[in-house]
Amino acid sequence: MLGTKVRLREKKLADARNDYRWQTDSELAQLDATPLLTISFPRYLVNYTAMLRNPSPKRRTFAVETLDGRHIGNCVYYNLDPGKGEVEVGIMIGERDYWDKGYGTDAVVTLVDHIFTTTGFQRLHLKTLDWNERAQRCFLKCGFAPCGQMTKNGHQFVLMEIRKESWQKGQD
Repeated sequence: MLGTKVRLREKKLADARNDYRWQTDSELAQLDATPLLTISFPRYLVNYTAMLRNPSPKRRTFAVETLDGRHIGNCVYYNLDPGKGEVEVGIMIGERDYWDKGYGTDAVVTLVDHIFTTTGFQRLHLKTLDWNERAQRCFLKCGFAPCGQMTKNGHQFVLMEIRKESWQKGQD
């Protein structure tokens, strides 16, 4: 899937080193409201290899790479609910040199377009930390709108959504 600044592609074993580095970075873990990964790289690699060989039918994860092929982050859609026609999305740009330069926005737009053009999902939603203004600006720029708040594991989140009909109107 090709955007204007990034390409989304299937994950591969060569991504493991970057993914491990990002998941063991305390600032990135804080931005994602996830626990810091503490297992060794060899153990991580075993789990990573198993995930690539047996991907979950409940999530699709993509590498985000620059047009010249540099792996800079990941995006995902998960918690698929075909009955309701909705799915949750997420993104992480792990390489700080690519922050605040439009790469995240392009990755989100590319992911949203892919989901709405290749699946039957009618609503995409996400949660982002209430203090993460950079992420909220990105999602607003991509057409998401705030739709609520929630508290989970002691973190306050802003809930955001985009519906297929509003996405299509914005693309005309």
